[in-house]
Amino acid sequence: MLVLKRLQSLDEYMGFVHEISCDPCFRDPMLSTDEQVRCNLLDAPKKPLNQIFGVFEEGTVIGLFVFLILEDEKYMEMLVGLSKHQTAYGEMVSFLKQNFPGYHSDFVYNPNNFLLTSVLRDTGATFEKEQQKMVWKNEIIYQSPHQVELYSNKYKEQYFAIHSRDGYWTADKVIEAPDRFRVLLAIKDGEVVGYTDVTYTYRENEPFDIFVKQEHRKRGYAKAMMAKALELNRPNAMMLLMDIDHTAAIALYESLGFVKVHGENSVVAHILL
Repeated sequence: MLVLKRLQSLDEYMGFVHEISCDPCFRDPMLSTDEQVRCNLLDAPKKPLNQIFGVFEEGTVIGLFVFLILEDEKYMEMLVGLSKHQTAYGEMVSFLKQNFPGYHSDFVYNPNNFLLTSVLRDTGATFEKEQQKMVWKNEIIYQSPHQVELYSNKYKEQYFAIHSRDGYWTADKVIEAPDRFRVLLAIKDGEVVGYTDVTYTYRENEPFDIFVKQEHRKRGYAKAMMAKALELNRPNAMMLLMDIDHTAAIALYESLGFVKVHGENSVVAHILL
């Protein structure tokens, strides 16, 4: 018999976390670094927007999950999903459907996790492309002739006009989170031709979005913005996620000193519960 419980502490389940994290098929890419383990897992009991769930079979834990839940926005994201049992994933998703109807739910997980993929596919989830993780390993910053500036209010209208409207981090949410994001703009003759939203408060930061207008692509603007982001990010580390089949973009980041990290790729699935 399966039982799903809300948990207030993770102390007695760290052995289970370690066991799953050692399995290349089921380890969680959201727990790849010490900082991610702390932010997404260890600090979860102290965060009011996070809920922790355990799935048990005959009293033994077979699944452990942490979700960020934003009630006002009817949005949730799986921050941690650990199990080797399809029944645990199925029980978790069934619970969410029953208790959070109408919520948009994002699942970020290991693309090798065929059990979770099967459960999500059965719910009608949509899947994004697998993301290749890359980390910056170079000490030399590329020098670009292009103008790149930090966001300021004089560019607000242009930035909002070209910003992606897909996903959670829309332009307004990014601007309202200055304690998390640094926004860099590529400027040509006073016109915003591109932007990147990049975190800056972690030991390992990452760009959440990078965009260049169609008519200005292949001219080095994306490379210029990333070079500036790397410069401002020092001495912290930088990582990024890129569509695994986007060979041109991967080559661009390799030219900046990024290298592929094997075994830490991820995929994102979306469900309307």
